[in-house]
Amino acid sequence: MISKRLLNRYPGFFSSPNYVDDLKLRIAQDICSRNVESILEVGGIDRPLLDKSQGYSYDGLDIESREDCYSIYDNFHVQSVEVPIDGRYDMVISITLLEHVPDNEKSIQSIFDCLKSGAWTHHYVPSKWHPYSLGLRIIGPKWQIRLIPILRPGTEHVTGYPAFFDHCSVVAMTNILNKAGFLNINAKPYYRANDYFAWCLPAFLLVTVFEWVCSKWGWSIFASGFVISAKKP
Repeated sequence: MISKRLLNRYPGFFSSPNYVDDLKLRIAQDICSRNVESILEVGGIDRPLLDKSQGYSYDGLDIESREDCYSIYDNFHVQSVEVPIDGRYDMVISITLLEHVPDNEKSIQSIFDCLKSGAWTHHYVPSKWHPYSLGLRIIGPKWQIRLIPILRPGTEHVTGYPAFFDHCSVVAMTNILNKAGFLNINAKPYYRANDYFAWCLPAFLLVTVFEWVCSKWGWSIFASGFVISAKKP
């Protein structure tokens, strides 16, 4: 596929730093900088960001469960992040979860309430105004499920969930974190989701140029997503 060849040959133009690495780095630095005894990952299902450790208790939470969930976490809770969470944690983390939550004001408040004083939360959130996100919202979940095997074969088991993108922009998410009571909010936008358009070379090139312009001008509203961290007082 020409799009993949271009990406591999010219990574400086067609790709960007990996948000997963940045998110994991923030989590690792947080663990090293203070006494973290308990971590909750929300929305991780059976694909956790971290490994279990003797250094901390690692819990998982999702609206559904699979068999492995009860072995890869120390404890696993089946519920929505929008409702009150039992337990108190030194850190709450997620990756590509909050775009699937209908009411993120409730989810952020729930996360705030289950954190201990001085604890941090770290997330990667896809942004709602990127061309991919706009297209996803236009076609809806039914057509999304039908098209994924055709356009992105091999990703069926990790994509296809309904996406609402509630408050999923740097400004909107910062505002609801502030409203919930969080401090020291730090967000870093990313501008590369052109791989979603690799099936169509003209679309791939157009989106890449669009992302490059937005990145150069710092238009975070059109970012593909962002890593965001915040501290509970």
